Amino acid sequence: MSRLAGRFQQLAERGRKALIPYMVAGDPALDVTVPLMHAMVRAGADIIELGVPFSDPMSEGPVLQLGHERALANGVSLRTVLQMVSEFRKEDTDTPVLLMGYANPVVHMGYAAFANAAAAAGVDALLTVDIPPEEVAPVNAELQRVGMDNIFLVAPTTPTQRIKRITDIASGFIYYVSLKGVTGAGHLDIEDVAYHLGLIREQSSLPVAVGFGIKDAASARAIAGVADGVVVGSALVDAMACAINAGGDSEKAMAAAISLLAEIRQGIDSVPS
Repeated sequence: MSRLAGRFQQLAERGRKALIPYMVAGDPALDVTVPLMHAMVRAGADIIELGVPFSDPMSEGPVLQLGHERALANGVSLRTVLQMVSEFRKEDTDTPVLLMGYANPVVHMGYAAFANAAAAAGVDALLTVDIPPEEVAPVNAELQRVGMDNIFLVAPTTPTQRIKRITDIASGFIYYVSLKGVTGAGHLDIEDVAYHLGLIREQSSLPVAVGFGIKDAASARAIAGVADGVVVGSALVDAMACAINAGGDSEKAMAAAISLLAEIRQGIDSVPS
């Protein structure tokens, strides 16, 4: 059993829902990422989603696009991100780490080389936004070879037949995108989310985590009522950016993110088990 599957199993046995915070590696500074990962775990994160900076993050809204730009300006590459995970693993060998990004850096490194390096660093799973299920076989084979999970997105517009195709090749969990459009946009429709999660669960027994549009304790609580996990990203990145823009340093940026994350954890935990 993978570390990721084990974590979801542990949570299910305890009647808890997963909290999955997202951050862009290297934003707002290189020396923030690893300490922030540890701080997030202490604040109640169950899984860490680490964004690999990319020059054209097409699925991201304005907040995360700026995060990617800042990280790239700080010189962060895919290899830098793997080094960060290795550093994190020196103290934490339990918390699953998911890399979220785009195909180009992985293709450039080579699927086999990436899988070897990621597994050695302690990465548990990969989510590549722009590799469709029809083209995933080569990278999937390499990930499976080293015991890494491959995470796929399902959107509100995904047809039922395609949901089955995705769930047949996915592992770890399914990531449901709660809104049409990019990250950080729109308003949540919980009934619509619940309906689509039902469609996914008809096809798969994998846990389903929901992201996009979760901004605070209230929205996290609503999603936790229907999902197995809650992903929050833009709100945390924005909290750090606002702290920096207000004249704060990295410590204040981290504190802002952790304060919001702790509130979201409380919101999730307020859902009856």
